[in-house]
Amino acid sequence: MDTTTALFYTFSAVLLFAAFRVITARSPVHAALYLVLAFFNASGVWMLLQAEFLALSLVLVYVGAVMVLFLFVVMMLDINIDTLREGFWRHFPLAGFVGAIISVEMAYVLVRGFHVSSPHPFEAAALKLGNTKMLGIEIYTAYLLPLQIAAVLLLVAIIAAIALTLRHRKDSKAMAPSEQLKARKADRVRIVKMDAERDIAASKGPAA
Repeated sequence: MDTTTALFYTFSAVLLFAAFRVITARSPVHAALYLVLAFFNASGVWMLLQAEFLALSLVLVYVGAVMVLFLFVVMMLDINIDTLREGFWRHFPLAGFVGAIISVEMAYVLVRGFHVSSPHPFEAAALKLGNTKMLGIEIYTAYLLPLQIAAVLLLVAIIAAIALTLRHRKDSKAMAPSEQLKARKADRVRIVKMDAERDIAASKGPAA
Protein backbone atom coordinates (compact mmCIF):
# COMPACT_ATOMS: atom_id res chain seq x y z
CA MET A 1 0.00 0.00 0.00
CA ASP A 2 1.46 3.35 -1.06
CA THR A 3 1.15 6.70 0.73
CA THR A 4 -1.70 7.98 -1.46
CA THR A 5 -3.84 4.91 -0.79
CA ALA A 6 -3.17 5.09 2.95
CA LEU A 7 -4.14 8.77 3.02
CA PHE A 8 -7.29 8.03 1.04
CA TYR A 9 -8.47 5.36 3.47
CA THR A 10 -7.57 7.57 6.45
CA PHE A 11 -9.49 10.58 5.11
CA SER A 12 -12.43 8.38 4.12
CA ALA A 13 -12.65 6.68 7.52
CA VAL A 14 -12.54 9.97 9.41
CA LEU A 15 -15.07 11.46 6.96
CA LEU A 16 -17.54 8.62 7.54
CA PHE A 17 -17.11 8.84 11.31
CA ALA A 18 -17.62 12.63 11.30
CA ALA A 19 -20.69 12.35 9.07
CA PHE A 20 -22.18 9.74 11.39
CA ARG A 21 -21.53 11.96 14.43
CA VAL A 22 -23.18 14.92 12.71
CA ILE A 23 -26.56 13.18 12.86
CA THR A 24 -26.05 11.42 16.20
CA ALA A 25 -24.45 14.15 18.34
CA ARG A 26 -26.70 15.43 21.13
CA SER A 27 -25.39 18.98 21.06
CA PRO A 28 -25.92 21.06 17.90
CA VAL A 29 -22.58 22.78 18.51
CA HIS A 30 -20.80 19.42 18.51
CA ALA A 31 -22.70 18.42 15.36
CA ALA A 32 -21.52 21.58 13.61
CA LEU A 33 -17.93 20.94 14.68
CA TYR A 34 -18.11 17.36 13.38
CA LEU A 35 -19.41 18.77 10.09
CA VAL A 36 -16.34 21.02 9.93
CA LEU A 37 -14.18 17.92 10.44
CA ALA A 38 -16.08 16.15 7.64
CA PHE A 39 -15.48 19.08 5.29
CA PHE A 40 -11.75 19.08 6.02
CA ASN A 41 -11.45 15.37 5.27
CA ALA A 42 -13.54 15.69 2.11
CA SER A 43 -11.18 18.43 0.94
CA GLY A 44 -8.28 16.08 1.66
CA VAL A 45 -9.85 13.42 -0.57
CA TRP A 46 -10.29 15.98 -3.34
CA MET A 47 -6.66 17.01 -3.00
CA LEU A 48 -5.67 13.38 -3.56
CA LEU A 49 -7.84 13.41 -6.70
CA GLN A 50 -5.92 16.50 -7.87
CA ALA A 51 -9.04 18.67 -7.62
CA GLU A 52 -7.27 21.52 -5.84
CA PHE A 53 -9.86 24.15 -6.73
CA LEU A 54 -12.74 22.15 -5.22
CA ALA A 55 -10.72 21.33 -2.11
CA LEU A 56 -9.75 24.95 -1.45
CA SER A 57 -13.28 26.17 -2.22
CA LEU A 58 -14.70 23.71 0.29
CA VAL A 59 -12.32 24.89 3.02
CA LEU A 60 -12.61 28.62 2.32
CA VAL A 61 -16.33 28.85 1.57
CA TYR A 62 -17.95 26.21 3.76
CA VAL A 63 -15.52 25.87 6.65
CA GLY A 64 -14.40 29.48 6.67
CA ALA A 65 -17.76 31.17 6.18
CA VAL A 66 -20.85 28.93 6.24
CA MET A 67 -19.95 26.77 9.24
CA VAL A 68 -18.73 29.76 11.26
CA LEU A 69 -22.11 31.37 10.62
CA PHE A 70 -23.85 28.14 11.68
CA LEU A 71 -21.88 28.09 14.94
CA PHE A 72 -22.73 31.72 15.69
CA VAL A 73 -26.43 31.12 15.02
CA VAL A 74 -26.56 27.92 17.09
CA MET A 75 -24.79 29.51 20.06
CA MET A 76 -26.83 32.73 19.91
CA LEU A 77 -30.25 31.07 19.60
CA ASP A 78 -29.83 29.00 22.80
CA ILE A 79 -32.11 26.25 21.49
CA ASN A 80 -33.89 24.11 24.07
CA ILE A 81 -32.88 20.60 23.05
CA ASP A 82 -35.34 18.89 25.40
CA THR A 83 -38.26 20.58 23.65
CA LEU A 84 -37.01 19.46 20.24
CA ARG A 85 -36.67 15.86 21.39
CA GLU A 86 -40.26 15.59 22.52
CA GLY A 87 -42.11 13.05 20.39
CA PHE A 88 -38.92 11.70 18.77
CA TRP A 89 -39.73 8.01 19.23
CA ARG A 90 -43.33 8.59 18.21
CA HIS A 91 -42.27 9.84 14.78
CA PHE A 92 -39.22 7.60 14.46
CA PRO A 93 -40.89 4.74 12.47
CA LEU A 94 -42.23 7.10 9.81
CA ALA A 95 -38.92 9.01 9.64
CA GLY A 96 -36.98 5.75 9.33
CA PHE A 97 -39.27 4.53 6.54
CA VAL A 98 -38.87 7.78 4.60
CA GLY A 99 -35.10 7.71 5.16
CA ALA A 100 -34.89 4.14 3.86
CA ILE A 101 -36.81 5.09 0.72
CA ILE A 102 -34.49 8.06 0.10
CA SER A 103 -31.42 5.83 0.63
CA VAL A 104 -32.68 3.27 -1.89
CA GLU A 105 -33.42 5.99 -4.44
CA MET A 106 -29.96 7.57 -4.02
CA ALA A 107 -28.29 4.15 -4.27
CA TYR A 108 -30.23 3.41 -7.46
CA VAL A 109 -29.15 6.70 -9.03
CA LEU A 110 -25.51 6.63 -7.87
CA VAL A 111 -24.71 2.92 -8.23
CA ARG A 112 -23.70 3.38 -11.87
CA GLY A 113 -20.99 5.84 -10.84
CA PHE A 114 -19.25 3.42 -8.45
CA HIS A 115 -17.18 1.50 -10.94
CA VAL A 116 -13.48 1.54 -11.69
CA SER A 117 -12.58 2.34 -15.25
CA SER A 118 -9.32 2.97 -17.02
CA PRO A 119 -8.30 6.63 -17.04
CA HIS A 120 -8.84 8.50 -20.27
CA PRO A 121 -5.73 10.27 -21.55
CA PHE A 122 -6.06 14.02 -21.92
CA GLU A 123 -5.03 15.87 -25.00
CA ALA A 124 -2.04 18.19 -24.90
CA ALA A 125 -4.27 21.25 -25.46
CA ALA A 126 -6.52 20.24 -22.55
CA LEU A 127 -3.58 19.85 -20.20
CA LYS A 128 -2.48 23.41 -20.93
CA LEU A 129 -5.85 24.82 -19.82
CA GLY A 130 -5.43 23.89 -16.18
CA ASN A 131 -7.64 22.10 -13.69
CA THR A 132 -9.89 25.06 -12.83
CA LYS A 133 -10.57 26.11 -16.41
CA MET A 134 -11.32 22.54 -17.49
CA LEU A 135 -13.74 22.21 -14.58
CA GLY A 136 -15.53 25.40 -15.63
CA ILE A 137 -15.79 24.23 -19.24
CA GLU A 138 -17.25 20.88 -18.17
CA ILE A 139 -19.77 22.46 -15.79
CA TYR A 140 -21.07 25.08 -18.20
CA THR A 141 -21.20 22.78 -21.24
CA ALA A 142 -21.85 19.14 -20.39
CA TYR A 143 -23.48 19.75 -16.97
CA LEU A 144 -25.27 23.05 -17.58
CA LEU A 145 -28.77 21.62 -17.03
CA PRO A 146 -27.94 19.92 -13.68
CA LEU A 147 -26.27 23.16 -12.58
CA GLN A 148 -29.41 25.17 -13.34
CA ILE A 149 -31.57 22.59 -11.54
CA ALA A 150 -29.33 22.81 -8.48
CA ALA A 151 -29.57 26.61 -8.59
CA VAL A 152 -33.38 26.44 -8.69
CA LEU A 153 -33.42 23.99 -5.76
CA LEU A 154 -31.20 26.31 -3.72
CA LEU A 155 -33.49 29.24 -4.53
CA VAL A 156 -36.53 27.24 -3.41
CA ALA A 157 -34.69 26.29 -0.19
CA ILE A 158 -33.89 29.95 0.52
CA ILE A 159 -37.51 30.99 -0.02
CA ALA A 160 -38.74 28.13 2.17
CA ALA A 161 -36.32 29.06 4.97
CA ILE A 162 -37.48 32.68 4.88
CA ALA A 163 -41.14 31.61 4.87
CA LEU A 164 -40.63 29.25 7.83
CA THR A 165 -38.83 31.82 9.96
CA LEU A 166 -41.17 34.71 9.13
CA ARG A 167 -43.29 35.57 12.14
CA HIS A 168 -45.80 38.39 12.48
CA ARG A 169 -45.52 39.84 15.97
CA LYS A 170 -48.56 41.47 17.50
CA ASP A 171 -46.57 44.16 19.27
CA SER A 172 -44.70 45.30 16.15
CA LYS A 173 -45.80 48.61 14.65
CA ALA A 174 -45.73 49.19 10.93
CA MET A 175 -47.43 51.43 8.39
CA ALA A 176 -48.31 50.67 4.81
CA PRO A 177 -46.34 52.76 2.28
CA SER A 178 -49.54 53.38 0.29
CA GLU A 179 -51.12 55.08 3.34
CA GLN A 180 -48.02 57.23 3.79
CA LEU A 181 -48.22 58.42 0.19
CA LYS A 182 -51.85 59.43 0.64
CA ALA A 183 -51.01 61.75 3.56
CA ARG A 184 -51.64 65.49 3.04
CA LYS A 185 -50.22 68.52 4.74
CA ALA A 186 -53.62 69.44 6.15
CA ASP A 187 -53.79 66.06 7.90
CA ARG A 188 -50.39 66.44 9.55
CA VAL A 189 -49.93 70.18 10.26
CA ARG A 190 -52.42 72.52 11.91
CA ILE A 191 -51.81 76.29 11.88
CA VAL A 192 -53.13 78.11 14.95
CA LYS A 193 -53.48 81.89 15.09
CA MET A 194 -52.71 83.46 18.47
CA ASP A 195 -52.36 87.00 19.73
CA ALA A 196 -48.87 88.26 20.31
CA GLU A 197 -47.71 88.17 23.92
CA ARG A 198 -44.86 90.17 25.44
CA ASP A 199 -42.34 88.67 27.81
CA ILE A 200 -43.20 89.76 31.38
CA ALA A 201 -39.59 89.92 32.48
CA ALA A 202 -38.61 92.09 29.54
CA SER A 203 -41.56 94.47 30.18
CA LYS A 204 -40.47 95.20 33.76
CA GLY A 205 -37.08 96.45 32.67
CA PRO A 206 -33.69 95.74 34.30
CA ALA A 207 -33.63 94.85 37.96
CA ALA A 208 -32.52 97.54 40.47
